[in-house]
Amino acid sequence: MTRQRTWWKTALGVVLAALMLFPVYWMVNVSLTRTEDMRADPPHWYPENPTLQGYANVVGDQFPALGTSLFVGLGCVALTLVIAAPAGFALAKLRVRGKGTLNFVLLVAQMIPSVVMAIGFYAIYVRLGWLNTVWGLIVADSTIAVPFGVLVFTTFMSGIAGELLQAARIDGAGTWRTFTSIVLPISRNAILTVSLFAFLWAWSDFIFASTLDRNGDMVPVTLGIYRYIGNNTTEWNSIMATAAVASVPAAILLIVAQRYVAGGVTAGAVKD
Repeated sequence: MTRQRTWWKTALGVVLAALMLFPVYWMVNVSLTRTEDMRADPPHWYPENPTLQGYANVVGDQFPALGTSLFVGLGCVALTLVIAAPAGFALAKLRVRGKGTLNFVLLVAQMIPSVVMAIGFYAIYVRLGWLNTVWGLIVADSTIAVPFGVLVFTTFMSGIAGELLQAARIDGAGTWRTFTSIVLPISRNAILTVSLFAFLWAWSDFIFASTLDRNGDMVPVTLGIYRYIGNNTTEWNSIMATAAVASVPAAILLIVAQRYVAGGVTAGAVKD
């Protein structure tokens, strides 16, 4: 009976995994399909005459856009950590007035639709002259990651033993020294979790990029893909090849950091 139940669960898991991974397979399939085979009826379930022209176009056209996305992603990570880590420490370990209200505001901030925020940023950036700049895009993307980062750091740092901080104060360390020398080193999981999500948000952002950086000299790959879309024809193999290449860094980061992400997200959920 146990074996039958295990077999049934395994089969269900395989079916569900296949359904979820099918879009990935179809993306790779289309990226290897020739343009003249795109409208085949019925569609080819595998590339009968595979071509690498789409990937050649990516190498020739999209590397600058990929570099811009990488720069924006890393900039978003840096800005998010600089703001979120001290804020999380303050909410977790310092006597901050209105702590409950601040946490509520952070939760509400994550519920605001990105398109609403993009419109607000557009009005502000017009006055500041930040439209079509990479730095403006980094700041905009960080507004999505910072509230999440503060909540993660607050939860994680709340679980740090107060005796450690008290011992540091007895040794003469001030608040900032305690934060940098004691709290940050043992918050590795939280740092990696926040960094990963901040990078992925910035890497995959389209709303802010299309609103604030559409006509910039340096555009991210989410906008660079538009050069393959024309009025009369669309280079689907190049589009899917770009999507496949752009998904590689995200997949690698998720695989490498998943162990730390699990620890960072669940930290503080259970008290000893």
